Amino acid sequence: MEPNIVLIGFMGTGKSVAGRRLARRLNRDFIDMDQEIEKFLGMSISEVFARFGEVRFRSEEHLMVRRLAEMENKVISTGGGVVLNPENMKLLRKNGIIVALTADPEVVFRRVSGNRRRPLLARADLETVRERMESRATYYRDADIVVDSSEGPPEDTVEEILRALRKYRKTGNGDKR
Repeated sequence: MEPNIVLIGFMGTGKSVAGRRLARRLNRDFIDMDQEIEKFLGMSISEVFARFGEVRFRSEEHLMVRRLAEMENKVISTGGGVVLNPENMKLLRKNGIIVALTADPEVVFRRVSGNRRRPLLARADLETVRERMESRATYYRDADIVVDSSEGPPEDTVEEILRALRKYRKTGNGDKR
């Protein structure tokens, strides 16, 4: 079996959109981690944050990582903060190629501003987005492959991921541009 392709990155970098398309291109199942958590808990991520707080959400997220890390041949889109727990990354890396999607803060802000499904940024300004992205940048740079999704349609991002995956499989080195 093939290792999972695990998409990490800040919210709004296109993990879910690119992930669905990538899974179709690779003829793999697509799993959106946040949607799986919502199904399991029977409530939205925003409701989890409102009712129980971020600590509870991160605990549920870790349990989901443990479950998904045991699967094979999937394309998995993670939540933006999954990288904050080193154990999550260790588990996902065990049977996965980690692909970080990045984007310019202005692009992310445009994509997520006012989106109530994103509790950590529902009322954020551009400076807050910049600060949060910078605080997580080191985690994302540690990926096997890094792809900038700032420009062009999602299909361009998928093509870039596929190109980088071919190179990674051939050389064992990712593309961290």
